[in-house]
Amino acid sequence: MELASADATYLLTLLSLSVVLLLVHIGLQGMLATKELGSAWNAGPRDEGREPQSAQAGRAARASKNFQETYPAFVGLLLGLAFAGDTSGVGLFGASLWLVARVIYIPLYLSGIPYIRSLVWLVSIVGLLMMMFGLFA
Repeated sequence: MELASADATYLLTLLSLSVVLLLVHIGLQGMLATKELGSAWNAGPRDEGREPQSAQAGRAARASKNFQETYPAFVGLLLGLAFAGDTSGVGLFGASLWLVARVIYIPLYLSGIPYIRSLVWLVSIVGLLMMMFGLFA
């Protein structure tokens, strides 16, 4: 199986950028929790079950969980597109759309902006569907 070089390079770039986005989620969530509960809590075993109570820390945690719900589908579809050599461009566009929507989603969620945040999430789902369509095109 030979990868289509230009498409594969672009897809692998998107994959790398998605890992950066995952790390941003993890870092943001950890930073806001540590800000509230302290570095001793962060470094400790967290046996007492304390959770951050601030709105920002809670939103960061929920945004991260939301990201992690669709991330496996993105990675699987992206690798499928790389191996299939998506020549239609629909899958490539869908992957880019998913990534951009997920980047935009973070500040919307942290700011507590309703409806628009949900619309951006829906755009990311459309991106996944376009990736899936790209596999069959």
